[in-house]
This record gives sequence, structure tokens and C-alpha cells, in this order.
Amino acid sequence: MGEVSLLLIIPLVTAVLCWKINVRVGEKLQVITTLFNVVVGLFIAKTVFFHAPITGWHRLIYIDALSAFNILLIVLIGFVASLYSVGYMNHEVAEKIIGDNKVRHYYLWFHLFLGTMLAVSVVNNLGFLWVGIELTTLVSALLVAFYRKGTSLEAAWKYLIMGSVGIAFALLGIIFLYLSGGDLFGESTDALNWTVLHQAAKHLNPQWTLIAFIFVLVGFGTKAGLAPMHFWLPDAHSQAPSPVSAVLSGVLLNTALYGIFRIYTITNTTLDGKAAPYLIVFGLFSIAITVPFMLVQHDLKRMLAYSSVEHMGIITLGVGIGGALGLYGAVLHMFHHSMAKSLLFFTAGNITQNYHSKRMERISGVLKTMPITGSIFLIAAFAITGTPPFNVFVSEFTIMRAGFQSGHFVATVSFLLFVVLIFSGMMYYVVRMAFGEAPTKVEKKEMNRWSTAALFIPLIAVIVFGLYVPPFFQEVIQQVTVVLQGGKL
Repeated sequence: MGEVSLLLIIPLVTAVLCWKINVRVGEKLQVITTLFNVVVGLFIAKTVFFHAPITGWHRLIYIDALSAFNILLIVLIGFVASLYSVGYMNHEVAEKIIGDNKVRHYYLWFHLFLGTMLAVSVVNNLGFLWVGIELTTLVSALLVAFYRKGTSLEAAWKYLIMGSVGIAFALLGIIFLYLSGGDLFGESTDALNWTVLHQAAKHLNPQWTLIAFIFVLVGFGTKAGLAPMHFWLPDAHSQAPSPVSAVLSGVLLNTALYGIFRIYTITNTTLDGKAAPYLIVFGLFSIAITVPFMLVQHDLKRMLAYSSVEHMGIITLGVGIGGALGLYGAVLHMFHHSMAKSLLFFTAGNITQNYHSKRMERISGVLKTMPITGSIFLIAAFAITGTPPFNVFVSEFTIMRAGFQSGHFVATVSFLLFVVLIFSGMMYYVVRMAFGEAPTKVEKKEMNRWSTAALFIPLIAVIVFGLYVPPFFQEVIQQVTVVLQGGKL
């Protein structure tokens, strides 16, 4: 259990140190500590994937393959974002947009944010899971409001309101799930442990369980950005600093889905597979609603945020289609989306800092002004729209295969149609920004070396996993799918 303690303590200690010590020392220290947490996360994942789940602290902690997978995503994206943050924040200070004291607060809230997401991934108790997800909202809202402008404060306020409504629905769902096992567990303190509920899933009250699942799907679905509860997401992701947007899209949305999928595995077992259609409907609707917004966008970061709504829908659709292939595609897509979307937000951060604007009509000739960033931006955009040979194509194609094989023809054809429309809309804007003549007032340069170096880590995953999924990683994905199928704990 020592490694789990380290995993949770490192972000907390880092946050406090960055707040208190010299900002130049703190920014380098936080890169080292997040890298150390990657090592701890890998050690935990190795234990889980090659030996057995980790349990402890009076059964309050339980880490299986699904938990370990989410932990890996958080520590990896957290490390790259911390590396990128150094250059991004230095530029903001050099431009006199913020001061050093503001940077200290940024690192304080940024590392507490990472800590809350890690806490969500290790707890066994649904009540603590709910508390953890609520804490991620409170902490990340401070990062959304970081610049204290009218638009950022409005976005943070909307995020808090929508998040609070959603989390209230999720709490009701967890209470209903507790009531579904009332006759079995009595007043046992373990009645909210999802491992206990999972083992007794066949004997839970099906009516209460179904109501619980619908409330949780709406509640945590709000946090995950599933339509029609997604309205907070484009505002929040576009107003936050770019490294925060990368973490919000790359791992926070996955963490909210993690809460849904935990309860889905219980409910689907109780209802003999009848919970899956709800995921298909919500997933498909989330993809569909992205289409019109993608076609009429003017703000670069808002366009990327709507793309996140689409991809949360794709993951949800994949889990709803189910079966070994559908779940494999969905889990693989969680990883691929995290890498490609965080890469896009990092490149968007470099571009908006150099062009001093997020308006896409004011951005052109990026390949000429910023050859490295522009090239990677183009690759990441092709990747996120599911273009071969990049990684997202592999997982989207797998979900399509699973849809046709399982007989979900209408849903799969609709999915294919929406993806094509989104590709057309997004690439229209991306190509216009990448090519053409650059405005004369825009300086030809790459941003800070920290901001540029950080791009290459997710870029490697975007390219390599499009061509080849290593056997050990396939085994990891398959272990996660076993958990989602309600496999033995």
C-alpha cells in the first residue's frame, strides 16, 4: 500500500511546495515530482496487470485493471501538462498577463486537481468516489477562472452550476443503488463498496438498480460532457489555460466516465445486459449534437472542446455496443483520445500565444510561422478526426466493426455518417489555419522550448499506436475489458 500512499501524497506535497517556494524552483520541481508519479503509477499498473488487484486500508482502497488504466492516463497526461506548463506560464509572465504570484496559485490548484482525480481512481466506496468527483469540480473550476476575466468567470460559474446539478443527480443514483441492496446488506458499512455490490449484483433489486443507473448516467454524464448535459464544457475548456484544457479533455472526462462505468458493470449484471441501450442512445446523441456546432465554430479552443463531446460519445457508444471487440475499441479509444486531444490543446496553446487570438479567422499560415508546432497541429487534427494511419482511426474502426458484428446497424451507420461530417467541418478550419499567408504582425518563431518539447511525447503515441499496438498493451486493454464485462474481482 506504500505505493498508493505515494501516488496520493506526491501531488499534495507538490502543490504546497509550489505555492510556498520560489516560483522558478517550483516550476522545475513540479516537473520532477510528476515524472516520479509516472514511475509510481507504472509500478502500481505492473502489480495489477501482472499479479493481482491492490486492496487495503480496510477495503477502502481497491485498484483493479480499470482503476490502474485510469491512473496511468492521469499520471502520463499530468506529467506532459506539467512540462508544457513551464513554457506556457513563463510566456504569460513575460507578456505581463499574469505575475509570479499567480503562477504559484496555478501550480497549487493544478497539482491538487491531479490529486483529486487519482483519489477517484483508487477508492472502493461509491460515496468516496462521489466526493472525489465533486472535489475535481471545485478545484478545476478555480483553474477555469484562472484569468479572472468576465468570460472565464462566467465559464467557471456555469461549470459549477451544471456540475452541482449533475453531482446531485449522481448522489441520488448512489443512494438508490444502496437501497437496491437494502435487504441483502442491512446496515453493513460495506454496502457502498462497489466490489461488494458487484459480487451481489445478481441479487439486487432490478427496479431500484435501473433508476440508480439512469440518475448516475445523467449525473456523472454531465461531468463527462455527454449531451444534452454538455453545455458547460465548450466554455470551460476554451477559457482555461491550455495545459489545463488538455488535462480537462484528456483525463477529467475519462474520470467521470470511470464513475459511470463502475456502476454500469453492476447494473448491467443485475439487468442481464439491458443497461447497454442507454449508453448507446447517450453516446450516439453526443456524437450527433457535435455536428452543427463543429460546422459553425469561430473559436479554436471551443472547436476542440466540442470534439471532446464527440469522443466521449464514441467511448460511451463503444461500451454500449459491448462484447469483447466493442469494449476493446472503447478502452483503446480512451487512451487514443487522451493522447491526441491533449496534443491538440498543447499545439493550440502555442498558436494562440503567438497569434494573440483564439479566433480562427485571424489564424493562418501556421506552418510558415511555426513549422514544428504547425506540423504537429496538422498531424494531431488528422488524428483526432479518425484519419488513417493515426491512432484514433484504429479504435474508431474497431468500434465500427463491433457495431456491425453485433447487429447495431442503424447506430453504426449513423456513427459513421456523423464522423464523416465532423471530419469535414473540422478539417475545413484546420487546413485554413495551417496553410495560407501569415499575418505580417505575427512573429515567425517557435514558443518556449518547454512548450515545444512537451509536444513530442503524445505525438509519439499518436503515430506509433496508429501503426502498431504492442502485444503487452493489447493484454492491458483486454484486462480492462474483462472488468467492464463484469469479470471476477
